[in-house]
Amino acid sequence: MLYCVHNILLIGPPGSGKTMLAKRIPTIMPDLTLEEMLEVTKIHSVAGNSPIREGIMTRRPFRHPHHSISNAALIGGGSIPKAGEISLAHQGVLFLDELPEFRRDCLEALRQPLEDSFIRISRANRSFLFPASFTLVCAMNPCPCGALGQLKSACRCSTTQVYKYRSKISGPLLDRIDIHIEVPQARYQELSSNLPAESSEQIKERVNKARGIQRERFKNEGIFCNSQMSHKQIKKFCVLGKEEDKLLKMAMTELNFSARAYDKILKVSRTIADLAESEQIKTEHLSEAIQYRSLDREFFV
Repeated sequence: MLYCVHNILLIGPPGSGKTMLAKRIPTIMPDLTLEEMLEVTKIHSVAGNSPIREGIMTRRPFRHPHHSISNAALIGGGSIPKAGEISLAHQGVLFLDELPEFRRDCLEALRQPLEDSFIRISRANRSFLFPASFTLVCAMNPCPCGALGQLKSACRCSTTQVYKYRSKISGPLLDRIDIHIEVPQARYQELSSNLPAESSEQIKERVNKARGIQRERFKNEGIFCNSQMSHKQIKKFCVLGKEEDKLLKMAMTELNFSARAYDKILKVSRTIADLAESEQIKTEHLSEAIQYRSLDREFFV
């Protein structure tokens, strides 16, 4: 079974908690099925990473490669091809911190597995197919110095430097990331607050309910979740009311979103509605999804 959820990009200054948030994501994901456990265990066993004491792997993988990683180590390869980080993250999370610092060829090589959920490595006499169905979670600073948009810190970067920094992420790769979340610097009141917060277990329960809704919705469609919807399926399952249609039209016109962003907004708003156990996509669901396309309003190549 393919495991596909919305890919995420976290944008914020150093120390705002981007890495901490990324590491918490596996704790709110649905539990691995037996079939998925066997898939993950086989991959890690062949790669020599399987924990022998535990026998079978029961947790979703979380892979966190350094930005200096080579293309072969990330995608897979070698004279005798081995699984790379994207395959070791199969059924789990691949976290790329400091995204613009990764080599351009590594980032561009992610585009095909993000679309197809597998990677093909070809050699002279044969080709190898490795599974790569993972959730991509990325993090980056808003600019090279990290202070752009911060109230108490002055950004030292020129417009050209900011443009060059952000342009390291190509438009086609950015189009494959559904959600852009701005992570501001935490304030003292938030850090010192003793107010009860929703636990990972509570969030996970809502995620499981939403996944159940999606399985029922797509049982005759050949897909498993909202992120896999085609444009035709979006038209079928993301019907908007008059107010919602008006809001989306205004956002598309004034913010100059692309056609791909239009589909992403509807997919994400459908997921937000599912998490709220709402049959209809309401204005609040749609407006939240629109907020998650912040980088589409900026300059990218």
